[in-house]
Amino acid sequence: MSKFIIQGGKKLEGKVKISGSKNAALPIIAATILNKGKTTLYNVPKIQDVSTMFEILKEIGGKVTKKNNKVIIDTSNIHKFKIPETLMRQMRSSVILAGALLGRYKEARFSYPGGCDIGSRPIDLHLKAFEKLGIELEEEYGEISCHAERIVGNEINLDFPSVGATENIILTSVMCEGKTIITNAAKEPEIEDLSKMLNKMGAKIKGAGTDKIEIIGVKKLAETSYNIMPDRIEAGTYLVIGAVSGGNITITNINLEHIKPVVDKLEEANCKLEKGKNFIKIIAPRRLKGVDIKTMPYPGFPTDMQAIFGAMLSTAKGTSIITENIFENRYKYLQELSRMGVKAKIEGRTAIIKGTKKIQGANVIATDLRGGAAMIVEALYAKGITQIDNIHYILRGYENIEDKLKKIGANITLEK
Repeated sequence: MSKFIIQGGKKLEGKVKISGSKNAALPIIAATILNKGKTTLYNVPKIQDVSTMFEILKEIGGKVTKKNNKVIIDTSNIHKFKIPETLMRQMRSSVILAGALLGRYKEARFSYPGGCDIGSRPIDLHLKAFEKLGIELEEEYGEISCHAERIVGNEINLDFPSVGATENIILTSVMCEGKTIITNAAKEPEIEDLSKMLNKMGAKIKGAGTDKIEIIGVKKLAETSYNIMPDRIEAGTYLVIGAVSGGNITITNINLEHIKPVVDKLEEANCKLEKGKNFIKIIAPRRLKGVDIKTMPYPGFPTDMQAIFGAMLSTAKGTSIITENIFENRYKYLQELSRMGVKAKIEGRTAIIKGTKKIQGANVIATDLRGGAAMIVEALYAKGITQIDNIHYILRGYENIEDKLKKIGANITLEK
């Protein structure tokens, strides 16, 4: 099993270019199924989750060609409607392929998705939405079969602004009959990115980025090219690494609006930030100040940054309180970080973190993708050597993290 070995306590300085967004790339790759031809994508992150999505496309008849900084996806010969269970179980985001297959073929078969164990993430909102669009569902031995003679637009009100359900409704509806309206839709920038790409193909989607999205069905979509947005969670991660290391780090290829909740909290923690058109420089204080955080759907503080901030706040002055409002099982990383001297108490959805300077390197295990990133943050601050095992979680979402950290002065080694 691969692992990271990190010697902590080094001041990090330099530039980090942010890669394409994982959470935008995956639904956009799924959307390429809809145009029955070629799609050229730029700024596609080189991460495990994207590789898994490509494997699924190949398995069902798609063709993926990588040329320099672009990826050409040809879905003209897709002939299977079943998403392979072994690949489906590797990541939850694979469920969005169901919407694309339904949108094109009115048929899809899949098992319940896997991914990080961060709490209950049922797909009932997806399934209810499919039924609203006239799709018949059958479940047997953990496999769900979806079929429709016609997909007819409808008004769908989501009980919770689920990102995945919003994306699946969009993908299913772009070539439906009539109009679909999603109310209480998720407003994340990644949904805007998906909609921009689909509109470039010829879809008619309005309101993406708001809580009400309107989709008017079209008969067909055209071949296109698209540049995927930068990863706001990767951007936030490197800003936190700059804050914890006491250094000066500049991140480039970003959208400042997308990371505003993270930037606001870093400023509250006494970090100085210099902002430009597509870059931001963080100048860390001598000691960070504790802050309180509540995760919320966008534009609130992102749940994917919670663990990363938790690691940072464990080194800050004072006591910080984190309230996790999205996933109930997202504090496993704190149990691992206690091995390094982190002082935290968990009460239901709340974590109370008492900051300390006495963080020592130790052997820890990545519990999930963002929990693994939190361990890297902690290890870069700690005295001595930290070994992080189970890093396949981290590699699912961060492109070339070892190389990027080395370029800004980190002492990190990937052992395979």
